[in-house]
Amino acid sequence: MFKLNKIQLGIIFGTIVGLIDITPMLIQKLPAWSNFSAFAMWVVVGLMTATTTLPLTGALKGIIIAYLIFLPTGILIAQAEPLSLIPICTMTLMLGILLGYFIEKLTD
Repeated sequence: MFKLNKIQLGIIFGTIVGLIDITPMLIQKLPAWSNFSAFAMWVVVGLMTATTTLPLTGALKGIIIAYLIFLPTGILIAQAEPLSLIPICTMTLMLGILLGYFIEKLTD
């Protein structure tokens, strides 16, 4: 049976979550760089969530890592379009939970 290591699992799940995150962005026809930035963020979040050794539940680990990685971009967004942080932070919370939960379940 083929088993994925933590790095592969994190990249695969980060890619899936990234595609979920950019779907509404594509529908809204946001700039390509915004889509690429959001997608890349989730690939990194997936990798970090899968490989970190923080002694937390998967969901909490996913939330914390997602927000820490989003923070620099969030500061720029807050300066330019503060109201857009509401849906972005909501999506970051939901996808961070899902990513962390499923990575934890598949790495145990």
